[in-house]
Order: sequence, then structure tokens, then C-alpha cells
Amino acid sequence: MTDARVVVVTGASGGVGRGIALACGEAGWTVWIAARRADAGRAVAAEVDARGGAGRFVPCEVGDADSVAGAIADVVGVSGRLDGVVHNATSGLSPVPGHLADLPIADLRDHVAVSVRGTYLLATQALPHLESVGGALVVLTSEAGFEGKAKLPAYAAVKAAQRGLVRALAREWGPRGVRVNALAPLASTPAMVTAMERDPAMAGRVMGHLPMGRLGDAEADIGPAARFLLGDDSRYVTGVTIMADGGSCPIS
Repeated sequence: MTDARVVVVTGASGGVGRGIALACGEAGWTVWIAARRADAGRAVAAEVDARGGAGRFVPCEVGDADSVAGAIADVVGVSGRLDGVVHNATSGLSPVPGHLADLPIADLRDHVAVSVRGTYLLATQALPHLESVGGALVVLTSEAGFEGKAKLPAYAAVKAAQRGLVRALAREWGPRGVRVNALAPLASTPAMVTAMERDPAMAGRVMGHLPMGRLGDAEADIGPAARFLLGDDSRYVTGVTIMADGGSCPIS
């Protein structure tokens, strides 16, 4: 891969995805903001430009096969290549607490569509392009996928499923020269704020076992970790989950 990489970041119109996009922009990369919210996506693309990269927006509904296929085709059609994909998008229901017995099946379907089906669709559409350049797929998972979350059962389930897909794809795609890794962040985001507002005890639980004593910054703390997994410095790293969580989760 050259230094002028072309990467796609899903769900990058805000939060951790935005932080990853800006960190990649700082490296001078072309960063495609793949999201549903066009105005917010284009605003982040402009921020990527301001960081020294080339920001682009492409509409994408990650749970829809035609939308994902169209987005990847548009990226390659304009940029001529695809070096990396970061699947960051999550269900809008992710911060909503509740017990499994009260979880509507429609809500579970939405979690699966965005996180699991979305990973599958992005992986299958991106593979031939990543293979042609020795590229990388990075999937954003969570400590919830390791240790579970009592009030976020669907979120924990799909995040664990994503880790399983990462391990399987790393073995399947390794001989084809494509690396697949996961990143588990803990950062201050609008979704995190919403979750804490809906579950007031959550702040105490999160901060109570956080050795570094603070939530991460999406751009300064999480973005560089994702950029590492996309770049040549991690050329011999595949099938792993990197914890960018300030030491919160003791399992790796």
C-alpha cells in the first residue's frame, strides 16, 4: 500500500467513527464517510480536509445489501482503489438499557442487521478490492463482547459475534494477504452520554474500574489505534482485538 491510502469508515458522522476519520485524515489519507446522515457526514468530510486528508461522503445503510454494494462501488469508482474498511456503525438502539425478557424481537433484528449483517456485507463487497492491495478490515467491537453487559444483552451479543467473525475472516483471508482485526474502544461519545443518562448508575460502574481515570477521546485516543490497524505498522497483526479502553476490561 502507498501512503495515500483510501479508507471507508462506517457510521463516521459522529462519535468514535468521526474520531477515526479525523485521525486518518491527519495521515493524509482519503477518508470516505459512509453514513446515513448526509449533512453530518459531509461536515465530517470537511473536517478531514481541514486535517490534511481528503474527505468524501458516501450514503450507506450498512444493513442493506444494495446500499453497501453501491457505496463500495462508488468509492472504488471515484478513488480507484480501496485500502481499508472500518466498520464502526452500530444500531441506534445500542445505548438503550433493558432486560433480555423485555427486548422486542424487532430491536434484536436491528442490532443484528447493523453489526453482524453489516460486517458480512462490507466484508464480502470489500474483499476483492482489499485483496488487490493487501488491505485491512477493522471491526469496532466492545468490552461488552468479552464480559457482557447485564442491561445491554443484544449489544453484548452482537459485539461478541463480530469478534467471532474477525477471527474466522483473519484465518480465511490471511492467505489472500488481507488482515482482519477488531478494536474495542471506550470513549466519550454522544451514545455514551445517552446511555449514562438512561442508566444513571452506569457512570459509577464505568469509572469505578477504569485505571486511567478518564474516558478516551475519540480522535486522540481511539483514532490512532484504528489507523495503526489499517497501516503498514500492523502488517503482521491479524485476528486480534486491541483494547483501547484505558485498562477498563482485563480480558484480551
